[in-house]
Amino acid sequence: MLLARVEGNIVATRKHPSLDAWRLVICQPIGSTGQPEGAPVIAIDSHGAGMHQQVVISSDGKAARHAVGVDRSPVRWLVTGIVDEHEPGIRI
Repeated sequence: MLLARVEGNIVATRKHPSLDAWRLVICQPIGSTGQPEGAPVIAIDSHGAGMHQQVVISSDGKAARHAVGVDRSPVRWLVTGIVDEHEPGIRI
């Protein structure tokens, strides 16, 4: 799991059928100080995270495929929660 910040939405006219009902967001992994760490990723979001909101994301592809209900879905990342409060120095 990683701490990340939502940086945008993905709009696609064509995508894998398993992703049709899902909101896709661009998540920038961040460190405990809020600075970007690594490349942004695209995640499915069922929590309704807002722009620039901090979220916890998981790269557990099996859990993401279980969430969409398709074993052969290309999905890998999913938003597992929205951060209400984050204390600096605490690792997720």
